[in-house]
Amino acid sequence: MTYQQALDYLFGSLPMFQRIGDKAFKNDLDNTLALCSALGKPQTKFKSIHIAGTNGKGTSAHTLAGILQSAGYKTGLYTSPHLRSFTERMRINGKKISEQNVVDFVVKHQNLLNEIKPSFFETTVAMAFDHFSREKVDIAVIEVGMGGRFDSTNVISPEVSLITQIGFDHQQFLGTNLEEIAFEKAGIIKPEVPVVIGAHQPDLLAVFKKRAYSSRSPITTADSYQVIQKSRLDHYTEVDLLENGQLSIDNLKISLQGDYFLQNIPGILETIRQLRIQGYTIDDDALRNGFSNIQELTGLKGRWQILNDKPLTICDIGHNTDGIKAILEQIRNIAHKKLHFIFGTVKDKKIDEVLSLLPKDATYYFCHADIPRALHAEVLHNIATTYGLHGKAIKNVNEAISQAKQSAQLDDLIFIGGSTFIVAEISTL
Repeated sequence: MTYQQALDYLFGSLPMFQRIGDKAFKNDLDNTLALCSALGKPQTKFKSIHIAGTNGKGTSAHTLAGILQSAGYKTGLYTSPHLRSFTERMRINGKKISEQNVVDFVVKHQNLLNEIKPSFFETTVAMAFDHFSREKVDIAVIEVGMGGRFDSTNVISPEVSLITQIGFDHQQFLGTNLEEIAFEKAGIIKPEVPVVIGAHQPDLLAVFKKRAYSSRSPITTADSYQVIQKSRLDHYTEVDLLENGQLSIDNLKISLQGDYFLQNIPGILETIRQLRIQGYTIDDDALRNGFSNIQELTGLKGRWQILNDKPLTICDIGHNTDGIKAILEQIRNIAHKKLHFIFGTVKDKKIDEVLSLLPKDATYYFCHADIPRALHAEVLHNIATTYGLHGKAIKNVNEAISQAKQSAQLDDLIFIGGSTFIVAEISTL
């Protein structure tokens, strides 16, 4: 079997939520548990950190992995979805799983997969856990795919759980209000395992406390930390960190340029504090190196990533209402003459609120990703017109980028986003 044949099997034979949507969703852990049992329960053979949330869980996972790597730990990292390569989903010390390892897993376990008939996500979770177990990582940072309670990753018993900001996304599965969504995210809280609530959302704290108390899990918020932004350099944002009002770390350089990332830092810091309490050796030098080299250490892409300077061209995978609000706020703070907005989304997103937020004075290039879930560019264009957004429909994101570059002046701003899958198809990413 070649690597391409292995991918064809994974993508073609197994239901994949990213491509087909709700037909691939399952509200139980039976398949994952069956797979892991057949593999020798690899999820029990390495330490882990588990991260759930609507926004911020991916960047928090990468940052924690970078810090742990910098502290000398052999660190696994499981995230989803991937942008360019399937192998991005599982890394050890920043190195992607090899294509041969993917082939070997599929060949060895194809009969098992045909018998259990797991989803694509259930299979990739089992593959990642098997990889981390075989490679004997010291600790792995595991990002939830969707929700928490029934997410396939929720078969681990971590050292600490982190829940980031809760917002509206995947309401058809997780609930129609924030309390219901928070309940699903709280499903990662395990008996007697510390849980950190990273975002300041007082109205939801009772949901997390109820779950934590019932499972005797120590619960802490990240409210004792404060991030003071000092300056923005060419490739870094510089901040001071305060703990209980006192300066903790000064002049910390952060390589992620998205302002929204700053609100994730308190949760990351409290998670590190919990690990230190448990005996992990993570000094401030490791913190500094982890924050200032996130992309280099972990391969993170698509988060406020600058693709070109003149005209300034930026992409970001933020796609729900809170994510788009944060993106638009940062765009407003960047000096530019005209905004060229390349935008695409998927069919099962409630896009009306997002479209109502988008600036009406921008020029739009509506496109769609090459997946069945994608909302066709022409349909999106027609809907967007009713919100006073003007532009044209262009099927392919790279053609849209090309046309935007032809139209833009050097002091304009080109932004590409609306969907992870749109960003994933950027040829220069």
